[in-house]
Amino acid sequence: MKISQLFRRRKGKDTNSTVNGSDNSSSAPPVSTQSSVEPERENREAPVIAPLQTALDSLGLAKTVNADAGGWVPPGSTAVVKGRNIGGMVYLAPKNGQDGRRQMTKPVIDPSRRVARAGGDFSGEGMPYWPGYAEINLQARATYLDWLASGRSDKRYSVGYVFLYFYGLERRFFIDEPDDEEKRLLLAEVERLLLVYGENRSIRGYLGNFIEAAQAILTGGDETTPYYERVGYDLPLDLRVAIGRMSQEGRPISADWLLSWYINSGEYSLRTPAKRAFPEFRAFFTQLFDERFPDGHRIPTSTRTFRARYHAASSEFSADLSKHVGIWPDISRISGPLDVANTIAAEATAALGKYSRFLGRNPNGRGTIEALGLLPERLWRVFPCAALEDLRRWTEEVIGDGGLVPVAEVIERLENTHPEKITKRQLTDAADALAHLSVGMAPDPRYALRSPKQGEPVVLFQLPGGVTALEAVSDRYRSILIAVAIGSFIAHADDAFAATERAGLVATIDGGGDLSESEVARLRANLDWMLAVPPDLSLFRRHLKDLPDATVQELGQFALALATSDGVISTKEVGALERLYQAMGLEQGGIYAALHALVSRDEPVTVLAPDKSEEGFGIPPRPDAVGSVTLNAERVASVMANTERVSAILAEIFQDDEPEEVPAEVVEPTVADFDGLDAKHAAFLGELLLRSHWEEDEYRTLASQFGLMPAGAIETLNEWSLDHFDDLLIEEGQGYTVNQDLRAEVTAAVR
Repeated sequence: MKISQLFRRRKGKDTNSTVNGSDNSSSAPPVSTQSSVEPERENREAPVIAPLQTALDSLGLAKTVNADAGGWVPPGSTAVVKGRNIGGMVYLAPKNGQDGRRQMTKPVIDPSRRVARAGGDFSGEGMPYWPGYAEINLQARATYLDWLASGRSDKRYSVGYVFLYFYGLERRFFIDEPDDEEKRLLLAEVERLLLVYGENRSIRGYLGNFIEAAQAILTGGDETTPYYERVGYDLPLDLRVAIGRMSQEGRPISADWLLSWYINSGEYSLRTPAKRAFPEFRAFFTQLFDERFPDGHRIPTSTRTFRARYHAASSEFSADLSKHVGIWPDISRISGPLDVANTIAAEATAALGKYSRFLGRNPNGRGTIEALGLLPERLWRVFPCAALEDLRRWTEEVIGDGGLVPVAEVIERLENTHPEKITKRQLTDAADALAHLSVGMAPDPRYALRSPKQGEPVVLFQLPGGVTALEAVSDRYRSILIAVAIGSFIAHADDAFAATERAGLVATIDGGGDLSESEVARLRANLDWMLAVPPDLSLFRRHLKDLPDATVQELGQFALALATSDGVISTKEVGALERLYQAMGLEQGGIYAALHALVSRDEPVTVLAPDKSEEGFGIPPRPDAVGSVTLNAERVASVMANTERVSAILAEIFQDDEPEEVPAEVVEPTVADFDGLDAKHAAFLGELLLRSHWEEDEYRTLASQFGLMPAGAIETLNEWSLDHFDDLLIEEGQGYTVNQDLRAEVTAAVR
């Protein structure tokens, strides 16, 4: 790896100075002289790269020069000043006082000037913003000579001493213009300094500019390759030269070059999914670009030219670089290609949203089956997963055995770890991952009445027609799902799910009208799950308790029809109907009147208590069916035929399930603001943070008060927290739990 590549990763966007066009100012901001490490801290880190001078000294190869002669002390030589062997790569003032011009420059060391007996000014208090050897005080001079003599890597010393030394290196490179061999040694020394002191912002900026310009001079800009780390506010010199040359020569730009230009342009910034999943983002970006521009993208030629200059960190000179790198069209004035890149980047970023959120929760999850399942399918060949075929075979075996499998086993297969707790997010990711194999999972937590709990099974099934993505379900799907749930609840009452009862529910699904093939398959799988895991009565209470009386009556008749679809009605089924009627707010006496209308004979139905141990609705026993009564098949069929009407009613229920949005001005925020959230969501978040856990009903009520859709609000808040804190703020499952590890950090983000 080139040291310059490491520089690009560490330099960041807080650069104070750049190599830029001739139309910009040559003035440089002052250099901070504060040490990046406290003076009293021990220097426990060894130098990243041993200085050339230190290596030569240790081998006895450094040539000692006469300090009185002055001038540049080249690499491989050393000078002794005030009793200190300070090494080479420094300027010395001649003893006879000649060459006054050079004596005035900041980096020149005048051996005749006095220094303190001891250094120790680690913090650089005796140095101005732009330090010069002649201007710093006696103790600072002694400290600087100590730093030079000690190897130039001790991080206890202020970066002001590093800059004083660096001023000489940049002057030698750009003003004296030595041969290429020495230039490479100077470049290597600056790269070493950057690695040692690169934690300091000013060091990253100024030394980074030197490296960029020096490399361009040594290579003529011909060896640049695309890179994807932002290095500053302005487009870097090597990219401006390389892409400017392409523009002038009429060569089309490739996806890699365009992406490098886009990232470093300073006009745009990558969103969290692109940054967190950059290899995948780059691959997707390249695929989309190649589809649109199979022969590359032509760059318009700018009428303005770019003439590069280097502005010295010492502020003493600037150097024209055009004789080394040429004069090219100024691509910073061209916006068309960047607009193209921004469109492609937005599409690639959106496609990686779920995958990015998974990595945010599972930093080591890249390469797992679940991660692959959340990738766009077109990237599977680029990022293969060896365990995928094993998963495919396993799902085929499960489906062949009926489809039922413990939910924990599914999560463990996908995440390679046994889950102590199963969240709605895990289940959602699992459903999406399996869908990429054309395998469905019921229940899907996004559309189910409730999610499976730890210890319960799920149903795996084959999605029809090679479906590899789960589309949003229709209102018809939701209405029939709750109808099936009502029917399964009643059917479970007598501890035996009769074939006729199942057939009646299957007929309800198959006769659902405008359902897609995938929705029919998913409803059938949900029915299989409900056979194994009875629905919870509280779910019906929440969805049905506030319906109009006429609607409730029709639903009661529907439940009754499902209970009697096998031609008989047991006392346990009547008990289940009584509980359901109570949850729906219906008079239980209506059950008996309805049953009377459905019996085969026209005599009254008698309420008996055939056994003290069994309470509820009793019927006169038949010799062949104690505890049950035979019903009139034609009358039952007539009630069952009303399923269409019931499905329409349920569709209306789900349409009104989410509260209507109220105007934003009605909501008074309870917190000042959270950066990146609108006032409504910020106020909602402020209320959520007041408690660590919210029950389902409580959360939905709170969302309604703020005029927010419950599911959409959670998605917005978690997207926001992932973007700002790389973690989910709200966990779904048995209500809604606030991430306590993140809570304090989020609260501190209030502006």
